[in-house]
Amino acid sequence: MGLTSILHYFLHFIAPIMVAYLFFRNQWWRVALIFLLTMLVDLDHLLATPIFDPCRCSIGFHVLHSWYMIAVYVLLLFSRLRILGIGLLMHMLTDQIDCWMQGSYCA
Repeated sequence: MGLTSILHYFLHFIAPIMVAYLFFRNQWWRVALIFLLTMLVDLDHLLATPIFDPCRCSIGFHVLHSWYMIAVYVLLLFSRLRILGIGLLMHMLTDQIDCWMQGSYCA
């Protein structure tokens, strides 16, 4: 497992739990669960052919990773669903970091 994979899984699984604990201490377990459930946004990968392409950037390609949906996730920050919005935006940031890192091995 390379550094890119380690960073990817850390940002998708460990970092959300840390953010929940640091910023939502009173109910960190509930917030962490919501953050982790935002991984379901990756179900849109099942609509792509091939389903997995290590050199494809998710951002702007998959339906739930589109810039329009990211704008919706930002709007969630101003609603009662702000925790969901934070989780989805952390997920999008992680996927964007993956896109930036792909340049080093997918040229």
